[in-house]
Amino acid sequence: MIDMATIRQESNNLTIAQLLTLSIGTFTLGIDGFVLAGLLPDVASDLHVSQATAGQLTTVFAIVYAVGSPLIATVTGSWDRRRLLAGGMAIFVVGMLFQALGPVYVTVLIGRILAAIGAAAFQANAFAVAGLLSSEKERPRSLAFVATGTSLALVVGLPFGVLLGQWLGWRGVMWALVVLAVISGAFVATLPAAHTPATSLRTRLTVLGRGPVVALLIGTCLSLIPAYLVLSYAPNVLRGSGTIVIVGMLAFGAGQVAGTRVVPRIITSRSALVAMIVGSTGGCAALVVLSVAQHWSWAAAIVFAAVGFFAGLSIVPQQNRFFSIAPDVAPVALGLNGSATYAGSAIGAAAGGAILGTASATWIPPIAAGVALISAVYLYLSAPEKRVSSPAARVSVA
Repeated sequence: MIDMATIRQESNNLTIAQLLTLSIGTFTLGIDGFVLAGLLPDVASDLHVSQATAGQLTTVFAIVYAVGSPLIATVTGSWDRRRLLAGGMAIFVVGMLFQALGPVYVTVLIGRILAAIGAAAFQANAFAVAGLLSSEKERPRSLAFVATGTSLALVVGLPFGVLLGQWLGWRGVMWALVVLAVISGAFVATLPAAHTPATSLRTRLTVLGRGPVVALLIGTCLSLIPAYLVLSYAPNVLRGSGTIVIVGMLAFGAGQVAGTRVVPRIITSRSALVAMIVGSTGGCAALVVLSVAQHWSWAAAIVFAAVGFFAGLSIVPQQNRFFSIAPDVAPVALGLNGSATYAGSAIGAAAGGAILGTASATWIPPIAAGVALISAVYLYLSAPEKRVSSPAARVSVA
């Protein structure tokens, strides 16, 4: 069992500068995840493959991340988290170099695989460190600070990629990400030491046998499907390209940043569960509005801000809930939660493709709204907080 009290006595709360180090890392990884959406035509042309084939670079990344995250956590269980954060970012840098220099598709694909391994090592541990080295009172703020890096990546990721890609080409964007990754990795040494007990693969599989943990993982996956369903096909939903897509993505990202900043207050004043339910029900309402507004591109782009805001309420609460529901295995659960996050994004993207293949983009927002409603109902009915009686794990649902 992780003695979180001891860890906090050794390190107190992380400083803003230390949280910024973690946030720069999640910002860099976030840009890498979103930027390909605006670069696929150039990537496909440069590598002499179809856009569909180039799009598989994103699919492979998601699969490797989802599978690699728990495996990496198993192998590195007893490591100082700083070592793992620095190592993960180093592998990510190597992967980006493969992409920046790779002359053929296979080389770039290998780069995506390496980048995914590095991202899997860094991302979950960034949140784990922020949570473990913060007091219970400060934990929501710390997690939100780190999550803001991902949100800001969405705000600037696509326009950054499109604009820089126009000036320097898509490989120039990869070089820019190398620089950001090196900066983040270099400052990892400023973080306090954080050790957690080694956990075997058998133990991690045992964690998946815990009903409350599985319930939260399913909730993570369900709550993220609607947003990724819409985002993956933003040009189709917005019925345009270029400026309108950039504006829509900027609106979504700005809304998500706002949601991420607001959610700690909801968690501390009510509960993490309430924040999740508000996120899903609000997201459902926003997507219903988008179902109508999509007929007018600029109106739809504005509504993207509301969709992003409620999506921003669905990241930090789940991480906070793992520390409450399963404090003894929180780092393990957070690693699995990262896999659930990428599973949600993959399912959302796949569902959007299926919709386009059988119907039209007009159906994407209403179907996403339906999934958000299902998510809200599931979150309420499956909430472990309503059944957990242990004082250490009890969370207010009021």
